[in-house]
Amino acid sequence: MKVATAAYDLSWLDSWAQYEDKLDRWVAEAAGQGAELLVFPEYGAMELSTLDGVAVAGDLERSIHAVSDRMGDVQTLHSRLAKTYNTYILSASAPVVDGHGRPVNRAAFYSPDGACDHQDKQIMTRFEREDWDIAPGGPLKLFNTALGKIGVLICYDSEFPLLGRALSEADLILVPSCTEALSGYWRVRIGAMSRSLENQCVTVMASLVGDNDWSEAVDKNTGTGGIFGPPDKGFPATGVLAEGTLNQPGWTYAEIDLSAIAEVRADGHVLNRTHWEEQALRVESVTISDL
Repeated sequence: MKVATAAYDLSWLDSWAQYEDKLDRWVAEAAGQGAELLVFPEYGAMELSTLDGVAVAGDLERSIHAVSDRMGDVQTLHSRLAKTYNTYILSASAPVVDGHGRPVNRAAFYSPDGACDHQDKQIMTRFEREDWDIAPGGPLKLFNTALGKIGVLICYDSEFPLLGRALSEADLILVPSCTEALSGYWRVRIGAMSRSLENQCVTVMASLVGDNDWSEAVDKNTGTGGIFGPPDKGFPATGVLAEGTLNQPGWTYAEIDLSAIAEVRADGHVLNRTHWEEQALRVESVTISDL
């Protein structure tokens, strides 16, 4: 399969039609290159808050509700795009108020027939919990698709090995991210590459890029698209299948062979995924040694 992952820059939107045209251009470009799976970044939906004006877009709480209120239209649009271009699409995540307390950070996943499911973020960053009051959402999911088994770890979630292990059956783990600084980008990238190593699978990282003075939540963003595999037989020695140019908007593409994932899991030079359980036997007790 061919995968496209986005380094996505936000726009100031003056109309819903402008947003529709933008998304159509992005999806059409990737589909035109033969991509069957498209991955957008974390909090890319925040540009929708600009449709309600400067005061709303610049206010943390009001921007949440402005974006959440448009999720019905967003789903209709992405379902249409997935069907029109015959692609799977992980849409840009959004703060979603679902009627159960505080909003969650939710990425919706669309299939080529227009069907939709979603993955909620599990563990909040300090900004999300201390300033924005975003809540953990529903459980991790494993999506069975015609492209293989796919999981999603939203940004900070990718930095936690046990979350990755819960998705150890996944052939691909998608990692939509939103990071302010270069250090944040590298934390998520290292997390994505680590989950690929441990699970002997492919991870696909998308990034928000660019500066947006109109927002307090997504005002500065650093990153690029990246697609990673285990540095083992059938994969690049660096583990990097493809990476974009830092902070340059656009798609990054890679061809992924599911048989290579199966082969490295069965007969790699190392078998991290198979040997995972051996850790428990080695850490039941830690011996203290005074030197």
